[in-house]
Amino acid sequence: MNGSLLRFMAIIGYIIALAAVDSRAQASNQSQGSFDFNSEGVVFQTADSSSRVVMRFRMQNWLTVTSATMAEGDDLNLSTGSTDFVVRRLRLRFGGSLVDPRLTFNIQLSFTRADMDWNDTQFPNIIRDAMIYWNFNKNLQVSFGQGKLPGNRQRVISSADLEMPDRSITNSAFTLDRDFGVQGFWRPIHGDMVVNVRGAISSGDGRNQPVITGGGLAYTGRVEFLPFGAFTNGGDYFEGDLAREQKPKVSVGVSYQHNENQTRTRGELGKNLYAQRTSNVLYADGLLKYDGFSLYGEYAQRTAVDPITYKDTTKKDYAAVFIGTGYMLQASYIFPSMWNVVARYAVTEAGSQLAGLSEYQKQVNIAAVIGYYINKHRIKINLEMGTNRSTLYNSNDLVHYNYYSRLNMELGI
Repeated sequence: MNGSLLRFMAIIGYIIALAAVDSRAQASNQSQGSFDFNSEGVVFQTADSSSRVVMRFRMQNWLTVTSATMAEGDDLNLSTGSTDFVVRRLRLRFGGSLVDPRLTFNIQLSFTRADMDWNDTQFPNIIRDAMIYWNFNKNLQVSFGQGKLPGNRQRVISSADLEMPDRSITNSAFTLDRDFGVQGFWRPIHGDMVVNVRGAISSGDGRNQPVITGGGLAYTGRVEFLPFGAFTNGGDYFEGDLAREQKPKVSVGVSYQHNENQTRTRGELGKNLYAQRTSNVLYADGLLKYDGFSLYGEYAQRTAVDPITYKDTTKKDYAAVFIGTGYMLQASYIFPSMWNVVARYAVTEAGSQLAGLSEYQKQVNIAAVIGYYINKHRIKINLEMGTNRSTLYNSNDLVHYNYYSRLNMELGI
């Protein structure tokens, strides 16, 4: 099925791109538009450059070896491990402008089970991004459609631009992810200091969701402060100091969301609740880059009143808003040879309102990566080794350990 969908979408994208090129050229009686394959991707463009479509793809393949242990006092009991071969991500993306350079768009499709929200929705959720932008100028933009909310920095950064094979457990537990709505971007201060303001009003129920009776809206805002000016080549939104900043660059951001009557356990993600709930999410993050070195940290908190919902009065089956706190610290260095090393420490801890549930635990992830950039983030290979530790508060603080190693290979245009 995935192969057929990929071929179908590639054909549709090709037809759309050719139509955009041909219609403008024919209307103006000018020469045919251009077709090129360069560092941006596969580029279709009209002769007058008013319409432009860029097609890109990427794949991410994993080999993960895991062994699990249980610690009880000083005794370690080795349990069964596993070896997993998986295509973590396979995506097709179209972007560009149509008719007017100020009218831009972004379409992104996913074709792997892990990338389609299958486990929570039980259907192939292929559409990731379907966003239309109107750019008044480089400092003011509004958009409409489905895309990433202005949440924590590591989530807004493309998964193609990560230093490690995947985002942290803190991001997994608290991220705002994607949603459908209206968004805005404004840069009121730029120059030696930069301030970015982002906001969104969205459904609050995640991507490609059906109409939900009685559902509320989610209100999201983010402010960023860059005291030493903009990063080189937009380096505050890709991991690792690939640009090797000549002067220290810093960005500090704060995001906040109020999600009324949400229907899923983690807001825009997670399994369905048995009743609607309202939650608030706070995110704060900071980034420093200088001469190949990068340091990034974030803090997250989600709160909700009465977060647990039950299927019926027996209270046997439940679904709960995941409340609690988390934090993450990640440091890296890229050598001039394009080898890099990364270390991460991440923690999530469930709130006391979840006491008695399986979610009531503390998780700690410690991981390190050594890798090589063949073509920056477009083509790279790295090896991650790490451990996950779970403290089960409902079981006298019993601790589960999980050790893993992961080979990650990525290729894209």
